[in-house]
Amino acid sequence: MIASGRIVRLAERHRAEVHFILDGKMRGALAGDTVLTAMLASGHALRNSEFGSEPRAGFCLMGACQDCWVWQEEGPRLRACTTVIAEGMRLRTQPPENWP
Repeated sequence: MIASGRIVRLAERHRAEVHFILDGKMRGALAGDTVLTAMLASGHALRNSEFGSEPRAGFCLMGACQDCWVWQEEGPRLRACTTVIAEGMRLRTQPPENWP
């Protein structure tokens, strides 16, 4: 069962479920979701603002503004708004300790 989150699905609820790990916790999404949609639908904010403690949820939603970067557990970043979620993807909202 996919948890309710910051966004609510009104349609396309019958796609296959995909599992991913976000900040060490198993989450669920639907096949074809972007990473951003998967994170917001599972009840998690994208990240915290670097200007305060407010949660962020993306800005332009089309890969132009640099607001939706998240990290893969291995270290590289990806744009959450344009990357499709994949089974077993391991993501983090904070940069790795060795991030430049």
